[in-house]
Amino acid sequence: MKHIPRKRFGQHFLSDGGIIDGIVDAIHPQAGQAMVEIGPGLAALTQPLVERLGHLTVIELDRDLALRLRLHKQLTVVESDVLRVDFTALAAGQKIRVVGNLPYNISTPILFHLLAHVNAIEDQHFMLQKEVIDRMVAAPATSDYGRLSVMLQWRYAMENVLFVPPESFDPPPRVDSAVVRMVPHAEPANIDVKLLEKMVQVAFSQRRKLLRHTLGAWLTERNFAGHFDVQRRAEEVSVQEYLQLAIALNTEI
Repeated sequence: MKHIPRKRFGQHFLSDGGIIDGIVDAIHPQAGQAMVEIGPGLAALTQPLVERLGHLTVIELDRDLALRLRLHKQLTVVESDVLRVDFTALAAGQKIRVVGNLPYNISTPILFHLLAHVNAIEDQHFMLQKEVIDRMVAAPATSDYGRLSVMLQWRYAMENVLFVPPESFDPPPRVDSAVVRMVPHAEPANIDVKLLEKMVQVAFSQRRKLLRHTLGAWLTERNFAGHFDVQRRAEEVSVQEYLQLAIALNTEI
């Protein structure tokens, strides 16, 4: 029986064989590796992955699709909202590789959920809306550079590895897609994540204004005694500068 894509789950099923091959090549799965796929859907990517791995854990929210997937003996099916999944527990003491065609309507919450489990993750390969990936990998002093850029570049080396046009899906989305590779930094800066998140949120809250109106006022409220140039806009500050400021603030507490 044909599965009808469900809008509430943001379902767009990958159907282009050439694109599927390109994604699998980018992931480069090896036999015996521990891998978790988010949103396997109709198994377009799942099948070539499990053929190379031997076994694959998949996370699927759609009850009907989960039922189909359970018929595959090489799959462990976790029927759940991905935002409720404990990836650290799922890793069971080993490093896991995480892949998936993420639902575009909740892609950013998924990325931040995984950030909390990054110590259990070897790498991540995700298909996302292209404009989201553009923001993830953006350099300072560009229009795409923002909160997402800083929060993710702190913890990952990222690369846009493949463009995916709308016609590669059934039904086609109204946006271009792309595949991003995310590799956790081996020795990231030791940061208070909540502090960094709040600081970056404040900095980019009015990105057209100079930082003295936003981050500068916030730093004054915290009685920050150090020096930070607030005569710039938020997108002119590098990731490293934001990290150094977060470390300096945490030292003062």
